[in-house]
Amino acid sequence: MNDAQGTLFIISAPSGAGKTSLVKALLKRDSQIVVSVSHTTRAQRPGEQHGIDYHFIDHVEFDAMIQAGDFLEYAEVFTNKYGTSQQWVQQQLDNGLDVILEIDWQGAAQVRQLMPHSRSVFILPPSREALHERLTGRGQDSDEVIDLRMREAISEMSHYPEYDFLVINDQFDQALEELAAIFVARRAELNMQESRHGGLLQALLS
Repeated sequence: MNDAQGTLFIISAPSGAGKTSLVKALLKRDSQIVVSVSHTTRAQRPGEQHGIDYHFIDHVEFDAMIQAGDFLEYAEVFTNKYGTSQQWVQQQLDNGLDVILEIDWQGAAQVRQLMPHSRSVFILPPSREALHERLTGRGQDSDEVIDLRMREAISEMSHYPEYDFLVINDQFDQALEELAAIFVARRAELNMQESRHGGLLQALLS
């Protein structure tokens, strides 16, 4: 492993925990971070842009990429497939950028096996009540759908002990500071600094 590389960060959270908003805010304040754009077979929705929201491809192309071993991880959700390009992620890391991968606990387990030097963060809501409120606050779903989402969220949350870091998204600004600190602390680890500043360290001690 070249420690001058960036780090792959896996970020997981139940629906309604505020992960998307936190990641969006983090990207605005830290130019050394990029988010992985998944490949998907699902139809492009109004307002979505190819290559920015997703790479939209058909099932034949997706299956060919699986056969070629192009995906770091992939999953099938409600007949649609989603996958992360291994080559793209590696290119960003080689350029010294940190890469965020927003995936569920199952995808996270796949990625950890392939990239053991990755770091993982789980984001939790401050309470079940707050989570329920956030899910109902969207005003788009029936009670049955919200109950299903709550059950799925509780199941997802049970996997938090598998992660390196835990952020509780109660006060947004505080949660953002904690998330940002994880990235900064990783870059300040001894092996990362030795790799990036080898010349300086040698000069200081010679």
